[in-house]
Amino acid sequence: MKYNELHRKLRLAGCYPTGKTRNGHPEWFSPITNQCFTTGYHGKEEVAKGTFFSIKKSSGVKL
Repeated sequence: MKYNELHRKLRLAGCYPTGKTRNGHPEWFSPITNQCFTTGYHGKEEVAKGTFFSIKKSSGVKL
């Protein structure tokens, strides 16, 4: 999955960017888990497998 597609799916699930960054990565908030998490913003690059599962767990979204 590419980062663009990941961000689109997160938005559809109700997650949104907070406008803050952590170590240069955008921070997102998930109303499902009430947690903040970071994603990379690399556009058309593929999301690494471990990163994908970490984001999936933190967001609570079934991707």
